[in-house]
Amino acid sequence: MIRHALAGVAFAALGLGAAVCAQAQTAVVLNSRDAQVSLLDMREGRETGKLDVGKEPHHLYPTPDGKSLIVANALGNDLTFLDPRTGAFQRKVTGIDDPYQIGFAPDNKRFVVNSLRLDRVDVYDYDGANFKLVKRFALKSMPSHMAFTPDSAVAYITLQGSNQVAALDLRKMEVLWQVPVGEAPAGIFLTPDGKSLLVGIMGADFVEVIDIASRRTVKRIKTGMGCHNFRALGDKRHVFVGNRVANTINMIDMQTLENVATIPVPGGPDDMEITADGKQLWTTSRFIKQVTVVDLASRQVIRKIPVGRSPHGIFFVDRAPLL
Repeated sequence: MIRHALAGVAFAALGLGAAVCAQAQTAVVLNSRDAQVSLLDMREGRETGKLDVGKEPHHLYPTPDGKSLIVANALGNDLTFLDPRTGAFQRKVTGIDDPYQIGFAPDNKRFVVNSLRLDRVDVYDYDGANFKLVKRFALKSMPSHMAFTPDSAVAYITLQGSNQVAALDLRKMEVLWQVPVGEAPAGIFLTPDGKSLLVGIMGADFVEVIDIASRRTVKRIKTGMGCHNFRALGDKRHVFVGNRVANTINMIDMQTLENVATIPVPGGPDDMEITADGKQLWTTSRFIKQVTVVDLASRQVIRKIPVGRSPHGIFFVDRAPLL
C-alpha cells in the first residue's frame, strides 16, 4: 500500500532513533484524482511518500482523541484512518456512503457526513471506534461544506446544487431552515461572535454574509472568482478564503466584514492550513498538482511542492487554532 518508504521509517532504519523522527513535521495532502495521499516533509519542503487510500479522497478530519486522521473517500464509500503525525495507515472503515465532507461537532458527540452526489447529510454517533447512523437528512442538492455552532446544537450546510444554506438541529434532528444564497455555495464559516455565516460563492466573486438572527443576506464581500473555502488565521479576527478561478487568497476581517488583503497564489488555491506560529499558509493548488507555501508577513509565495493530481484537503498537526 505504501509506494515509497516514509521518512520516519527510513530514519529508523539508519539507526537515528525516534527522537529524530519526532522532529520531522509531516503534512498530509489528498490527491483526489490519484486516490492517494502525498506525505510532505515540511522542514525540507519535499514529498517523502505516497499512500493509497481510496477513490476520490476530498476532505479529512482528526478524531477527537487526536490519535487518527480520517480521510473521507467519496467514491470509495469508506474512511481511511492515518497516523496524523506520520501519515502511516491505521485502518479502514467501510459502509460510509459518499463521504465528500466530514466533521465532528465541537462536543464530539456527532459525526456529520455530507454526501454531495447522493443529496443527503448523514449524522452518526461515534464511540471512538464505531459509527452508528442516527439520522439521514435528504437535502437537495449537493450538500458541500459545513460549520457548527460552538454548543454543537446546529450544523450549517451549503447546498451547492440548489444555491442554499441549510441549518440542521442536531438535538431534535430536524431541518430548522433553508435560505437562498449565490451560485454554487461551497465553504462556510461561523464568525467568532456567532452572529454571521460567511459563505464562499464559488460561482461568483464574493463571500456572502448571512445574519443568523434574521436568516437573510446582509452583505457581499468582494473577493475573487471561484470563491471557495476558508481557514482562520487563529487570532479570532481574520479568516482567509481561497479563490480558485482568480488564483488569489483574500484575508477578511471578521469584525468589520471587509476584505483587507489579497495574495496572488497560482493554480486554483483550495484547502488551506496555517503553521502554529502563524507565519506560513499552506494551500493545495488544485489545478497544477502542487502545494503552495505563502509567507504571511510578506504575503509572497516562498515554496512550491509537487504532489499528485487534483490536490484537495491538507492537514498537519502543529497548526494554528481553527478560529
